[in-house]
Amino acid sequence: MFTKVVIADNCAAYANAVFNNSDAYAGSSLVVGVIFFSFQVYGDFSGYSNIAIGTAKLFGFELMRNFAFPYFSRDIGEFWRRWHISLSTWFRDYVYIPLGGSRGGPLMSLRNVFVIFLISGLWHGANWTFVVWGALNAVFFLPLLLLNRNRTYTDTVATGRTLPTLRELSSMMMTFGLTTFAWIFFRAESIGHAVSYVAGIFSPALFAWPDVLPLDVVGLIALFVALEWQGRHQSYAIADFGLKWPRPVRWALYYGICIAITAIGGEQQDFIYFQF
Repeated sequence: MFTKVVIADNCAAYANAVFNNSDAYAGSSLVVGVIFFSFQVYGDFSGYSNIAIGTAKLFGFELMRNFAFPYFSRDIGEFWRRWHISLSTWFRDYVYIPLGGSRGGPLMSLRNVFVIFLISGLWHGANWTFVVWGALNAVFFLPLLLLNRNRTYTDTVATGRTLPTLRELSSMMMTFGLTTFAWIFFRAESIGHAVSYVAGIFSPALFAWPDVLPLDVVGLIALFVALEWQGRHQSYAIADFGLKWPRPVRWALYYGICIAITAIGGEQQDFIYFQF
């Protein structure tokens, strides 16, 4: 609930403001807008998935995990193993493997990868923006497939360490950058809107101080990322957070989360993925 109401809904207010009036903003603000959307769509979707998983547990049902900290991925292949796991595994089992998977040689593998990503785009809606979003992710994935590096990272980043190496950090930032770029087409109203948004990013004011940079929301995102990082080995971020603390302190944390949901939650926003 915190992920949805505090993170996603607060980010949504500024992401919507920028995307709905993108012509009025300089490049730096457009970059901030799409970063906010990246956290909005992740917080919204992973938040409601975990709400469903937690609610199901109350009735004795075990639903599959749907997100595994995808923004800590070191390449696009790892990202898609960690993002919307229920859908990606369904596509793998019922589309990719029946098409031949990677058994028919490089050309068949390339074809099958493009089919999977294009269908994934169309699954979100009959709009060319979703098709381009899927195609972009296919293009990002192809070098890994051609070099046979699409399953290089199957472990958790920085296992056994508090901080990532510079190489791991740069890989995560590159993957996040590619993913965020593709989100522009996912969020845009049309291909023309997406193209103008991308063109607007590379304006002379790209490196100017952005007009849209709410420090309170940036602070919430930083806190959220820090909590996710410390809990990246678990099924969800605070699975074992504070378990060794004294009970009053631990429960103070839980009540603090509840208070934050009611006190600093953003304006109510519909779940993005309900439309899909």
